[in-house]
Amino acid sequence: QVQLVESGGGLVQSGGSLRLSCAASGSISSISNMGWYRQAPDKQRGLVAVIGSSGATNIADSVKGRFTISRNNANKTVTLQMNTLKPEDTAVYYCYASVRPTVYSATYFSYWGQGIQVTVSS
Repeated sequence: QVQLVESGGGLVQSGGSLRLSCAASGSISSISNMGWYRQAPDKQRGLVAVIGSSGATNIADSVKGRFTISRNNANKTVTLQMNTLKPEDTAVYYCYASVRPTVYSATYFSYWGQGIQVTVSS
């Protein structure tokens, strides 16, 4: 089994910054993509930023230039630095990882964290 544990959310004023971190543990041979999705009330979950094992990133247009994603492959962690936060960034943020459990696994499996609240006040 694989666990993703998120930390760093909270309440911040508009224009402020927060850093989200996610640590993966459990039966992990390798991780391809790691990243963050978010879900605001009455909206579908959507991509914020994802980073591959080689460092290639995919970042949502709505956060480009404000959010930065990074990862530490040795520690199996991914970090989202969020700057110039806006009220519309308010959402539950979910950590995501695509994991190959063992070297004998032919498939990568998707795992999600429990979610962490980010609230930006105006």
